[in-house]
Amino acid sequence: MSHESTTAEHQGQTAAPPRPALSTKQLTGIIGALALAAFLMILNETVLTVALPSIMADLDVSAAAGQWLTTGFLLTVSVVIPATGFLLQRFTTRSLFIFALASFLVGTVLAVFAPSFAVLLIARIIQAVGTAIVLPLLMTTTLTLVPMHKRGAIMGLNSIVISVGPAVGPTVSGAVVNALSWHWIFVLMTPIALVILVLGIIFIKIPSATRKLPLDVPSVILSALAFGFLVYAISSLEHASENLLLVGASVVVGAGSLALFIKRQITLARTGRELLNLAPFRNRNFSLSVVMIMIAMGTLLGTVMIVPIMLQTGRGLDTLTIGMMLLPGGLVQAAVGPVFGRVFDKFGPRPVLIPGAAMLALGQWLYVFLTAESPLWAFTAAHIVFSIGLAMLMTGLLSAALATVDPRLYGHGSAIFNTGQQLGGAIGTTIFVTVLSMLSAAKLGEGSALLDSLFSGAHTAFIIGALLATAGLVLAPFIKIPRRA
Repeated sequence: MSHESTTAEHQGQTAAPPRPALSTKQLTGIIGALALAAFLMILNETVLTVALPSIMADLDVSAAAGQWLTTGFLLTVSVVIPATGFLLQRFTTRSLFIFALASFLVGTVLAVFAPSFAVLLIARIIQAVGTAIVLPLLMTTTLTLVPMHKRGAIMGLNSIVISVGPAVGPTVSGAVVNALSWHWIFVLMTPIALVILVLGIIFIKIPSATRKLPLDVPSVILSALAFGFLVYAISSLEHASENLLLVGASVVVGAGSLALFIKRQITLARTGRELLNLAPFRNRNFSLSVVMIMIAMGTLLGTVMIVPIMLQTGRGLDTLTIGMMLLPGGLVQAAVGPVFGRVFDKFGPRPVLIPGAAMLALGQWLYVFLTAESPLWAFTAAHIVFSIGLAMLMTGLLSAALATVDPRLYGHGSAIFNTGQQLGGAIGTTIFVTVLSMLSAAKLGEGSALLDSLFSGAHTAFIIGALLATAGLVLAPFIKIPRRA
């Protein structure tokens, strides 16, 4: 073995894999199968938002408990994704794809027959395992196979997968729940997942070099403890006064586990045995992109979580009406994502990221000024503005995050980026729902009507989202990519 290869292994960085010579048809089939799988799985993240009131009534659970169907899903994804940097080196793209789709199918079938909330939550967690693998797989495969000068356009298409899925999820679930029941959401997903699995088996045939790496079990445990306890602490804010000791202990355990996890990864990286290589954080573009993707996903999932609750529970609108109200935003995202991808390829990140951050912030501020008497078109307009900003941000961030990162670290960088994305979504959902629940309960206790109480709580939640989005606007100009990259 040469000195160079030995050094590379000890640094945890294998040589950058050569780009396989694939035809346009092969490349389209591979990216297409991965994108379809990712779209279905990310759609699944928010598909229960509009259906949540029906599930709460059917299974007799509160809003705080019901939101764990989304938060628990995102939390599981956040715990599993850090291991994908290891998995992408250890197993082939094809085998990981098959395992991910199989996991998603098992969870989906279990959800179809779920007799209780606990079983439904377990089904969502099993689905999340497959989702956690597919997201980094799509991003890493795109970075490896697509030439740099076409990457923005492809990432624009991928942004449709990541941002439009959550946006149209409420529309799909609204139509299904209105016509049938929430069980049918999972019934309809099952054959679609089977078809995508078959497509992947047919098209995903990529020569890839795998390494027999030992799995560092302590790193896996520390990762699960860190993300699990931190998100649990945030989700328990509503009852913090009653369980102050438990919430405080969760913060301490989570933060301590995260510190130990980071220290262990830095140490293990010297011998190439790390679970997750943190070297991409040395790159400013990457670090800022992770922060901004957390803000974008947090405001997106928080918004699409509380809007159906406030409109259905407060104003008595049916699920189909709410779904159709959110649909234009999703359609706009699908239309403009590839366009902004081409703008990125030609002009770089700033013409995409700065206007995108501004539109995202504007959309959140528009939500702040909505009241219980606001017409439905005002909600649609705010969501369209918000969705355009999200499409621009997602396209730019997906492309910029790893543009200047060492190609040998694409797998780990993708894992970190997607962990931030899912963790941001989990935290955003929890904060929005907790603020809504706490403040609306307080207003109800003071004698306010249910409608006014819900909108008062939502108003404060949207202010938090607007401030976070404004912070993203401040960060956007600092993401720059040198022309040589």
